[in-house]
Amino acid sequence: MFDEVKKSIQWGPETLTLETGKVARQADGSVIATLGETSVMANVTFARAPKPGQDFFPLTVHYQEKFYAAGKIPGGFFKREGRPTEKETLTSRLIDRPIRPLFAPGFKNEVLVMCTVLSHDLVNDPDIVAMIAASAALTISGVPFMGPIAAARVGFSNGEYVLNPEVQDMDNLRANPEQRLDLVVAGTRDAVMMVESEAYELTEEEMLGAVKFGHEQMQPVIDLIVELAEDAANEPFEFQSPDYSALSARVKSLGEDGMRAAYGIIDKAERRDSIQAVREKIVANLSEEELADPNLGSALKKLESGILRGDIIRGGARIDGRDNRTVRPIDSEVGFLPRTHGSALFTRGETQALAIVTLGTGDDEQIIDALHGNFRSNFMLHYNFPPYSVGEVGRVGSPGRREIGHGKLAWRALQAVLPAPTDFPYTIRVVSEITESNGSSSMASVCGGSLSMMDAGVPLKAPVAGVAMGLILEDADNWAVLTDILGDEDHLGDMDFKVAGTEAGITSLQMDIKVQGITPAIMEQALAQAKEGRMHILGEMAKALKEGRREFSAHAPRIETMTIPTDKIREVIGSGGKVIREIVETSGAKVDINDDGTIKIASANADAIKKAYDMIYSIVAEPEEGKVYTGKVVKLVDFGAFVNFFGKRDGLVHVSQIANKRLQHPNEILKEGQEVKVKLLGFDDRGKVRLGMKMVDQETGEEIAEKKEETAE
Repeated sequence: MFDEVKKSIQWGPETLTLETGKVARQADGSVIATLGETSVMANVTFARAPKPGQDFFPLTVHYQEKFYAAGKIPGGFFKREGRPTEKETLTSRLIDRPIRPLFAPGFKNEVLVMCTVLSHDLVNDPDIVAMIAASAALTISGVPFMGPIAAARVGFSNGEYVLNPEVQDMDNLRANPEQRLDLVVAGTRDAVMMVESEAYELTEEEMLGAVKFGHEQMQPVIDLIVELAEDAANEPFEFQSPDYSALSARVKSLGEDGMRAAYGIIDKAERRDSIQAVREKIVANLSEEELADPNLGSALKKLESGILRGDIIRGGARIDGRDNRTVRPIDSEVGFLPRTHGSALFTRGETQALAIVTLGTGDDEQIIDALHGNFRSNFMLHYNFPPYSVGEVGRVGSPGRREIGHGKLAWRALQAVLPAPTDFPYTIRVVSEITESNGSSSMASVCGGSLSMMDAGVPLKAPVAGVAMGLILEDADNWAVLTDILGDEDHLGDMDFKVAGTEAGITSLQMDIKVQGITPAIMEQALAQAKEGRMHILGEMAKALKEGRREFSAHAPRIETMTIPTDKIREVIGSGGKVIREIVETSGAKVDINDDGTIKIASANADAIKKAYDMIYSIVAEPEEGKVYTGKVVKLVDFGAFVNFFGKRDGLVHVSQIANKRLQHPNEILKEGQEVKVKLLGFDDRGKVRLGMKMVDQETGEEIAEKKEETAE
């Protein structure tokens, strides 16, 4: 019934298996990849003809995690998977980026890649498995895909690279000081196609070594996919890349001079309007047959690309007159907004980010429901890219894949320098509002985010800056790496290589390319120029603020931390939460209690924090023998007085310990509600508290014996 094909290899400590022919047989390509006990099914379908007038490649990649894969039921009211999570969105982008450049030039048929997590062993992250499954499914589908690719995750622990570290090792790098890197690399047999990383100040040499290590380790996986395709691949779809050389020559003849002049304009808005005018002039002079050609858009782009790329390769100046290594002018300003907890306006050329920091308490932490369990995050970075930032009119909706991806890149760059939660018990939210954009707004978010957190008083280990590198690649001998690329250089170039870090090293790296891979020599040059650019930007940022402020904004909450024995937590909370509610209502402060006994007390009012602290301390602290306390008489009996002297703790002052004379009854001196000074004498055999009054001066609270000794001296 089934024409099943299965291939396996030993890959690192686990077995990697690819199988096809049994499930989803109506898809053009379907592969289930399994690493350990993590399984992902990738299904590929593609249209046999492009839509009329289609002028771009409509590739759609969906990665979806099913909670049943980890034996869980989804949270929320609906109890089913809903809108894509951040992890699903980021992994969809992770798969899309290395495969998109490998489809045949000119192929504009719709392609759908769907990856579904079927099983998760909580050890092997399904994102790598999904990338491998997608590559295998594309390779056997018959679609004109010039793969396969493979992918690997690389860790860096104790000076050694680690292949595919376990999920728990990568879950929170801040809590695991031995693990300094979480890098995903994808590539073909000969070249690297994509890099995504989160790092803890690795040097350029260590980062390049990690990329090379990952590329070497993925080679057996490429061989496995090829072996599977030899036995299970469909017949290749007949497709011939369109020849639009005649149309391209015609477009060039009509608009080369005008387009060259347009690309000589430095101002982005003027240049855009001029380029549009040249395009309209070209279109106005084309025949109806030429206008109907679906490759017209490609011919226009080829004209623009040829002008920009040719000038740079020949050693000429870039669009804005810079050489290949110069960063655009930078202006930084902190304290930009008066009521926020921290803010910064970072401007680099025509790219600008307004970054705002809000400090919160433990109640503000983000709760994330993931396949491998629920966890909390005390650092969030949200990136917004409104249409006005590029002078356009457009719809505004919920964050898209671009916003989520750019925000996560900036988050990775900054989280490496955050203080430990025990040292800085705040929840931090950074929002980057892109107010202008002409290249690398994500790196502007890194710079602005770093400055705004320092403005808010967050004690960062070091400032962080980021820069985007570009590439113009004609052949192995003719290429140029560009520092701090413009939007047009990104659009018409071959690479977007973003590097962020401190003076000490790299904290985040992301690489996307539009050609079929780059060589180690190009990557090494890009890293070297990125370091040079990063150091320059850090110097410019330091002109605004060199380190975190010593004081918080008047509008930010203050948080004080105390630790109590875990067996006292119940006493602080009280039956049904009665005690903790009373503390919050009486003091006016917010109180968070963790299971480990850590208590965070938050308020903008220092007196409220002190009051809550004292109330909690009186519950959990133990009175010290020999110490004098101020108490209140709560009950009088024949043999003495009961005094509330320490929180809710009472003790007995025996009638013989009330005064230095004989009393028939305590009411001769005391009355209920009276404030008295008492000394803790000790505890009896049953643990009852014994107090004394006669040895304490009721006016000053000093011990009478001590006063006599001082007088004698």
